[in-house]
Amino acid sequence: MNDRSMTIAILCSHLCVGEGISPLEPKEYSTFAAELGKKQINPEDLLSFSRQDFLQKLNLSENQAERILRLMDRSGSLSFEISKYEGMGISLLTRADPTYPKKLKTKLKNSCPPLFYTAGDLSLLEREAIGYVGSRSISDNDIAFARATVRKTVEKGYAVVSGGAKGSDSVAEEEALTAGGAAIAFLSDSLLRKIRNKKTIQAVQQGSLVLLSVVKPDAGFNTGIAMMRNKYIYAQSEATIVIKADYEKGGTWNGAIENLNNKWALPLCWNHISYPGNKALIEKGSIPIGEEWDGNLAVFIEKVNQEKTEQLSIFDL
Repeated sequence: MNDRSMTIAILCSHLCVGEGISPLEPKEYSTFAAELGKKQINPEDLLSFSRQDFLQKLNLSENQAERILRLMDRSGSLSFEISKYEGMGISLLTRADPTYPKKLKTKLKNSCPPLFYTAGDLSLLEREAIGYVGSRSISDNDIAFARATVRKTVEKGYAVVSGGAKGSDSVAEEEALTAGGAAIAFLSDSLLRKIRNKKTIQAVQQGSLVLLSVVKPDAGFNTGIAMMRNKYIYAQSEATIVIKADYEKGGTWNGAIENLNNKWALPLCWNHISYPGNKALIEKGSIPIGEEWDGNLAVFIEKVNQEKTEQLSIFDL
């Protein structure tokens, strides 16, 4: 790990956090990094900063300087902890690393997380992928549609992106691996527990699965993190398919609405009209797909581009 990556880890990692120490959250770090850039200071320069440097060169308050200094003081223990996890197959990836997901940087810009804990082949992040999201509570019919659709998209060469949760996410991930494809999973809780699973270990070792999480490897489930990671699934995907969404509630619905507003990925939704959530998402602009879809995105992309062209032409009148 180079000095810049280590500095980001020191500022933002929740490993080795003592009482009263609060690492920088993603938006805080983005703001802080922007200020460093304005002053032509590199993150790694902070490793040699004194209290006076933080106060005078960065114009921080006493409390802000104290916070950064306390974070810096844990550098030794943090290095040891990172090495311990590396021995378990878990690496720390920061925005300063060349293997950081480029699609997230492009689409999310300053709201992309400063770091991920990862396991697996990071080159999978360069693959074109289709995201799969949906409720944890799904029927046999939902599972059958998800599996069939995953097989079609894998045959077209797409990797699968999911949140690794029970239900729609895990079904899509499992089917992709069974079909000989690749999977990318953005987890909201314990990466450590996930890699203890025999099938997961095999897929990681075979280079067909990569796991990423913004929370420390032993963290438990957190609803806020689960909601936040939805944007990573969409940003990593060329298109994302909603298998089942509850109407106006839950992470699947909120994530789909956020994507419709931000246009991170082509919004697709199973045309299951008996699901109020799915029906409403289609009415709001998601593209309906059914069992007849062959897994090809080209026709949808062409339609979207045509609509954009028609909208732009209005300004020529």
